[in-house]
Amino acid sequence: MTGQDHLLGVDLGAGSLKATVIDGQGVAKGEAAAPVATSMPRQGWSEQDPEEWFAAFCDAVPRALAAAGIAPDRLRGIGVSAGAHIPVLLDAEDRVVRPAILWNDQRSAREAQELRAESEALVLRTSLNRPNPTWTLAMLKWLGRHEPEAVRRTKRLFLAKDYLRFRITGDWHSDFSDAIGALMGDVATRGWSPALCRLIGWPEASLPPLADPTAIVGQVTPAAARAAGLAAGTPVVAGSNDTTVELFGVGANRPGQGAIKLATAAVVYLATEGPEVHPPVSCYPHVIPGMFYCATGTNSCASAHRWLRDRFFLPGAEAREATLFAEMDRMAAEIPPGAGGLVFHPYLQGERGPHWDPLLRASFIGLTMQHDRGHFVRALYEGIAFSVRDLLEAAQREGLSFSGFRLMGGGARSATWRQIIADVLGVEIEQPENGDASFGAALVAGIGVGMFPDHQTAVERCVRIVGRARPDAARHRFYSELFGIYRAATEGLQPLDHRLHALLEAGVPA
Repeated sequence: MTGQDHLLGVDLGAGSLKATVIDGQGVAKGEAAAPVATSMPRQGWSEQDPEEWFAAFCDAVPRALAAAGIAPDRLRGIGVSAGAHIPVLLDAEDRVVRPAILWNDQRSAREAQELRAESEALVLRTSLNRPNPTWTLAMLKWLGRHEPEAVRRTKRLFLAKDYLRFRITGDWHSDFSDAIGALMGDVATRGWSPALCRLIGWPEASLPPLADPTAIVGQVTPAAARAAGLAAGTPVVAGSNDTTVELFGVGANRPGQGAIKLATAAVVYLATEGPEVHPPVSCYPHVIPGMFYCATGTNSCASAHRWLRDRFFLPGAEAREATLFAEMDRMAAEIPPGAGGLVFHPYLQGERGPHWDPLLRASFIGLTMQHDRGHFVRALYEGIAFSVRDLLEAAQREGLSFSGFRLMGGGARSATWRQIIADVLGVEIEQPENGDASFGAALVAGIGVGMFPDHQTAVERCVRIVGRARPDAARHRFYSELFGIYRAATEGLQPLDHRLHALLEAGVPA
């Protein structure tokens, strides 16, 4: 043993699991990622096999430790995060009952509509948010209607990060932010809500105890240590969902501080002093006690980039992902603003904020014979920036105000995309040195195991701004005009998207 002077943060994303090893100054010493497959058995459905999550953990963690050049016993603590809302159901023998329904799944639209019509006031008052297909409450109602046998077999419910941690430690806990993310928490008691459980007929006894994100809730078991190359007995904190820990990890720890994430989804965040209920903008508890944050997100961002890469560039290109990202980024940089009149709407899986319409469909409009692949990449960057502006303007209409933005997620590494975001929004964008949930999860673990005495010290010591993108006034004016076209096209195409869906649902004549 040479001293426990490092932390491990793990984030289970929609497409991969990432492990990051940091030192006591917040320097990332080693990183590794492992893919996780998503199944889409029907249009609008999105599922994963939870067993793959632990396999990805066992793949990525040893490589992150090797990249850091440290032995497992130098880890002082481990933090885990994952996407919110994702339920994992276990039976009496702790076997997974069915695949996990992901946050971008849209199957429970009918159930969400029923919850809004019958009990919206109760849900808002209790759990701060309006029911929609993204939230666990509507998913569980759908399961009760369509898969009652799966519900009958369920003895314990986990959220995604909690199931992964269960495989590492054997513990059964969640945190209050994930309880709110399930739309089953009670802001008054900071526990689970019996009233919301009764609303969907869900047994309250199947819900886990809640712990603070920084609380040590378990230790790495000998079996998990052997499988993942860790030291048995390493403390593991409860952690929180990805949006909660990544907002903390970029230093958004004061009211009014905003952040934008360019990852599988695009998300706009705002840290607040207390709960701010502005549906359909979401509200969650912050890592810092007493604080909350608002968040509103789309369905497709980096996932749309991946779709374009695989369909237009090189199918099955995961092995060359970094190289292809650089190539696509170079193409986009060489195309002038406006992409030669090509406009992209990134509704490849319907849309969440601000439209909340699972039947919206993606489109490229303005296509001519002069457009090539570079124009498509530029249009994708700009279309996602417009979707971010759509989110931001909706939040501002709800009375939320932002004092600044920090950019995070995989898309933040593109200087071209950062500048487009700044120009489209007309605001300065700050780029933290580390801006993903695995880094934030490691900081949360550091507080829990005493490497940092408090939240503020963790941020001051470890969060560094390494770049800024300042908006150009002329480009902002141009993009504001183009955004108007983007919005008008969305409004014009929306009823046609609904008609197309109805036609396909009716079936193709024999």
